[in-house]
Amino acid sequence: MGALSCEHVLNIQDLSNADIMLVLDTARSFKEVNERTIKKLPTLRGRTVVNLFLEPSTRTRTSFEIAAKRLSADGINMSPSTSATVKGESLVDTAQTLDAMDCDLVIIRHRYAGSPYVLTQNMRAHIINGGDGKHQHPTQALLDLFTIREKFGRFEGLEVGIVGDIAHSRVCGSLAPALTALGARVTVVAPPTLLPACPEALGADVSFELDPVLEKLDVVYMLRIQQERIEQSPLPTLREYARLYGIGTDRLARLKEEAIIMHPGPVNRGVELSSEAVDTARNLLLYQVNAGVAVRMALMYLLLGGDKDGLAA
Repeated sequence: MGALSCEHVLNIQDLSNADIMLVLDTARSFKEVNERTIKKLPTLRGRTVVNLFLEPSTRTRTSFEIAAKRLSADGINMSPSTSATVKGESLVDTAQTLDAMDCDLVIIRHRYAGSPYVLTQNMRAHIINGGDGKHQHPTQALLDLFTIREKFGRFEGLEVGIVGDIAHSRVCGSLAPALTALGARVTVVAPPTLLPACPEALGADVSFELDPVLEKLDVVYMLRIQQERIEQSPLPTLREYARLYGIGTDRLARLKEEAIIMHPGPVNRGVELSSEAVDTARNLLLYQVNAGVAVRMALMYLLLGGDKDGLAA
C-alpha cells in the first residue's frame, strides 16, 4: 500500500485522484476483512482515535467507532453533552486540551463550517472532517465513490444526478466535485430555492426538473430534505416536493435497467423516496452504510501508517 499525499482530510479536494483510488483500493481489502467471522486486526494497536462529535450523528459516528475498534485503536467518544463545550469552552481550548493528551487522530463533526481547520492549527494529530455545517463531508463522498465503483467498475462516462436540497448539502459539496474530477458527468436537480447562489461552483450541470433527466441517469442520488438546516420554507409542502422530485412507483419504472438509487440517510419515507423505492434492490443505502466502515478503516490506516502485516492478518 502507498501513502496519502495529505496529512489531514478536511475537504475532498485535499485528496488527489490517486489518493482517492488508493483509499478505495485499501477499503476493498478492509471490506473483505469485515466479512470474516473475526473482524479485529492489530493494525493500529496503541494509537488513540478521538471521535469529537459536537453535532448529532448516528451513521457517521457509529461507523468511525466501529472502524477504530476493528483496527484495535483506543477509541474515545465525545459528544456535546460530555464535552466542556457545554460549559462554554471554545473549540480552540478543546483542541489544545486534546493535544496535551497526545491523541493520534481526531474526527470532528461540527455545525460550523471550517471547524476541522481550527483543530489542525491547534493540534499535532491528524484530523478528519466528519461533516462541518453546510460545507463538506469527505468521508461520505468516499464511501459513495466506493459504492459506485463496486457497482459499475468505473467513473468515466457515468451520468449521476444529485437530487434535492443542494443548498444545504455538505454531501453534495464533496461528492459532486469528486465525481467530476474522476470523469463522471454530474447534474444537480432541485427547485431554484434549494440551489446555492452559485451552483456552477460544484462543476455540475443544473436542472430545475427531475423528469427530463431521469432516464439518462446511471446513479440517482437522493438527498435528504434537511428541515433542521432550512431557515425559511423553500417549498410549498413536503407532499409537493415528493410529487415533483421524489422517487415513487412511476419514476422507478422509468429508470435505466442498471441504474441505482443512493441516499446518505436517514430517509424521509414518502418524501425523497417512497417506501417501495426505499425497499427496492436498486436502493444501495445499506450497502453505503456497510462500505462506510471499510472506507473509514482505510483512511485511519493510511493516515496513521498502520502495520502492513496487520492488514493481511
